[in-house]
Amino acid sequence: MAAAAAASIRERQTVALKRMLNFNVPHVKNSTGEPVWKVLIYDRFGQDIISPLLSVKELRDMGITLHLLLHSDRDPIPDVPAVYFVMPTEENIDRLCQDLRNQLYESYYLNFISAISRSKLEDIANAALAASAVAQVAKVFDQYLNFITLEDDMFILCNQNKELVSYRAINRPDITDTEMETVMDTIVDSLFCFFVTLGALPIIRCSRGTAAEMVAVKLDKKLRENLRDARNSLFTGDTLGTGQFSFQRPLLVLVDRNIDLATPLHHTWTYQALVHDVLDFHLNRVNLEESSGMDNSPAGARPKRKNKKSYDLTPVDKFWQKHKGSPFPEVAESVQQELESYRAQEDEVKRLKSIMGLEGEDEGAISMLSDNTAKLTSAVSSLPELLEKKRLIDLHTNVATAVLEHIKARKLDVYFEYEEKIMSKTTLDKSLLDIISDPDAGTPEDKMRLFLIYYISSQQAPSELTVKEPLLKITFLFHRAFAKMASAPASYGNTTAKSMGLLSRVMNTGSQFVMEGVKNLVLKQQNLPVTRILDNLMEMKSNPETDDYRYFDPKMLRGNDSSVPRNKNPFQEAIVFVVGGGNYIEYQNLVDYIKGKPGKHILYGCSELFNATQFIKQLSQLGQK
Repeated sequence: MAAAAAASIRERQTVALKRMLNFNVPHVKNSTGEPVWKVLIYDRFGQDIISPLLSVKELRDMGITLHLLLHSDRDPIPDVPAVYFVMPTEENIDRLCQDLRNQLYESYYLNFISAISRSKLEDIANAALAASAVAQVAKVFDQYLNFITLEDDMFILCNQNKELVSYRAINRPDITDTEMETVMDTIVDSLFCFFVTLGALPIIRCSRGTAAEMVAVKLDKKLRENLRDARNSLFTGDTLGTGQFSFQRPLLVLVDRNIDLATPLHHTWTYQALVHDVLDFHLNRVNLEESSGMDNSPAGARPKRKNKKSYDLTPVDKFWQKHKGSPFPEVAESVQQELESYRAQEDEVKRLKSIMGLEGEDEGAISMLSDNTAKLTSAVSSLPELLEKKRLIDLHTNVATAVLEHIKARKLDVYFEYEEKIMSKTTLDKSLLDIISDPDAGTPEDKMRLFLIYYISSQQAPSELTVKEPLLKITFLFHRAFAKMASAPASYGNTTAKSMGLLSRVMNTGSQFVMEGVKNLVLKQQNLPVTRILDNLMEMKSNPETDDYRYFDPKMLRGNDSSVPRNKNPFQEAIVFVVGGGNYIEYQNLVDYIKGKPGKHILYGCSELFNATQFIKQLSQLGQK
């Protein structure tokens, strides 16, 4: 149902980008004329926003012949219009003014990712005057697109400079008030852009005394001010209510990362979350190292260089869309089935080809021939589809094999099962020390994650401070000890080297994904803390955990500080935003939760997306202080 919603955030941001690339005129799909050829100039921020949404082919269809970074050396192309998509920073504006002075392009369409200040606009105007290029500056737009959409129902704030809004930045003990203000303003600016693009005014709920509350107060103020400014309001009749939120306003739940520190450390069992945990996966692209091995090289030869391969896991990839939330053994089985059905189709084409070379002229052969001609014609016409299928099978065989290597080498199934028991407070079948002292089970970091989850979960009524301070210290000490251990060569370091051998075996002999020794664990649907909080607030349930959450309604004339919601009806749409960083485990948990609520939609957002390794690094840096 969520996918069928009137317009997902991915769709709305894509439409906004296409409109921008079409000189800010709505893009008509079926126009037959040639597009206007133009160049696209973006900064790293712009690149990160566009790359998960538009492929190079789609850009070309929109008339983009070249896409270049703002701060690269660019040659003048005097007879072509240029579309700029950049953040309004000091250095970007300087470079833009330099382009005007050097008369690089025929005309300039300036689009700022986030709103540009008046003084910077004046700088551009002065530069245009000085360069006699006023007529060439065709349009200047604030696009309000300062966030990155990764899924139909998931977004993050930024990828560049994400350390500025990271968990560590928000929780630094020595942070000054002005630094904290800057961090909060950055988060609020992106959230504001998100709601402008969504075309909806939320009702805001947040926990008290946390960074989430600071974000809520500032966002409420910013939305309120924009609504009051009748001439320039971004939430006027024509933009509001055009999306899936036409009947009821959405709920925005702002959650602080500190309410649940165990989930980001948790070993996981679903495909997308595993890929993010054990492989190099960001902005929907996974990078794999494939070593070509030393099998046939002469003795004493240097090992061959590792090939880096990257794959895009996009919404067009049907297999990914269907299985990204599935438990891993199910994914391995599905890859196997896809492979077998592809082989059957391929064999059919081969069989038809061999029949087509029939000898003899007897009646039977002739009738068979005409029958098979039709079959072969249809087989040939389905070739592009078959090739695309093969590409996806290759991709997922590679990715799943790389994940499987990690599961087996580090016994991740054992960790996942044990941590699930700890987090759901079930009785444990073996002691924590047994796993931690088992030399074959996992890396030092895996053991540390398990211990930290145990530590967090075993606190009787943990108040945030009692857990957080010792936790940071422990993490730092662990990290330091493991750094020394890690400098010694470890046996599990070279896990990807054998993956290619396994891949070619699977592709050539059709042998099963070798899952022996890996448990076929079934996922139990348990709501994680973030999902629980959302459920309470969305369904208007009374619960001590969320009863004192603050309530903001930017539409009310006077903001009042209360935790008593004026609206008593359950919400149909909600956005959960985690201040301090999120992960695919929580995202998947929310997706599974909403499947059981027909007609309702959820969006998940976070200030940054980290896996356990990146989170531990931040915890450790905080523990050093």
